[in-house]
Amino acid sequence: MSDSPAPLADPHIAFDVSEGRRDVVVLGSTGSIGTQAIDLVLRNPDRFRVTALSAAGGRVGLLAEQARQLRVRTVAVAREDTVPALREALGAEYGSEPLPEILAGPDAATDVATSECHTVLNGITGSIGLAPTLAALEAGRTLALANKESLIVGGPLVKALAKPGQIIPVDSEHAALFQALAAGTRADVRKLVVTASGGPFRGRTRAELAHVTPDDALAHPTWAMGPVITINSATLVNKGLEVIEAHLLYDIPFERIEVVVHPQSYVHSMVEFTDGSTLAQATPPDMSGPIAVGIGWPVRVPDAAPAFDWSTASTWEFFPLDNEAFPSVGLARHVGSLGGTAPAVFNAANEECVEAFLAGRLPFNGIMDTVTEVVAEHGRPAKGTSLTVADVLEAETWARARAREMAEKFGEEQPAEARA
Repeated sequence: MSDSPAPLADPHIAFDVSEGRRDVVVLGSTGSIGTQAIDLVLRNPDRFRVTALSAAGGRVGLLAEQARQLRVRTVAVAREDTVPALREALGAEYGSEPLPEILAGPDAATDVATSECHTVLNGITGSIGLAPTLAALEAGRTLALANKESLIVGGPLVKALAKPGQIIPVDSEHAALFQALAAGTRADVRKLVVTASGGPFRGRTRAELAHVTPDDALAHPTWAMGPVITINSATLVNKGLEVIEAHLLYDIPFERIEVVVHPQSYVHSMVEFTDGSTLAQATPPDMSGPIAVGIGWPVRVPDAAPAFDWSTASTWEFFPLDNEAFPSVGLARHVGSLGGTAPAVFNAANEECVEAFLAGRLPFNGIMDTVTEVVAEHGRPAKGTSLTVADVLEAETWARARAREMAEKFGEEQPAEARA
């Protein structure tokens, strides 16, 4: 283990901390990660300067306000049809001052990911974040990665481009592992322990999950998230994806990555070392801390996130994962071991099945049953290290279509009273 190359995310890699203010590009600036990152930057103007923003284009008013607050050089939108509205919104914000450069189209985020800066924060949601990730890495930027799909669907592509330590993870679990790993050498690591809240159905059996509704699944006990991510938390697909991420980021074998259920979501993940000690990274549930690590490492940002009040009593619980009720983690390990396009198939099929569940076309247990069938039908990918972006997109397209077909067939096979 100690003789292998340094992993994609390595807290021991030396960083230049003498450059003063760090220039940052924020991709997905109007989303949850982006807005929290911008709030952090505005609270720390002596540490960070945002030079460019990108967004899909659905919230041009907010994007224009962000551009004016940050005085960015460039604003990018994926939807070209929103440019007139964006230009008007920028004009209202800037008045008689010159407007920033505007880029538009499906490649706009990729273009700004290569612009002059120290760090690119990729907060885009979905596999459309892969191209900007690859562009930032190829341009030599430090990548603060919140777009987990970049690694899930394009792991070999990312590994082929990234220099050791070029990626700083922003997901709370992987930021926690990153910080805990700083306490020892790679040879000292026995296992990584990824924590899961357990979602709204912790403790239920597979039989008890058969008739849960979308409203039940959307009632997450700890985090406020979008519908797809919330359902992924209910099925624990999100933990499966994070296991694949951890394997790719830290070059730790799947058999040494464990998932444990921790309902309070205070401990974000842990590293067990060979001497028997375990280091846990803990904060109240809040993404500001991981974002600060992502764009500021190795220097910590004071008061980036709330801290615990240790004068108040609290209870922290840990439970083993029920693999029968929640088979998603085991399936994720399987597709992660297969590599190639298998993780892309897993991710895309799951997104389609979640949509079918929310629309009432699949039962809750049918999500993972269908994903398992799609993965099995896909078989062992043959691309290996020759994987291309086109391969990933083709596999995703096939998986989405096949998952929709299976979900539709499932609905047709149900008795009329079950479909009502």
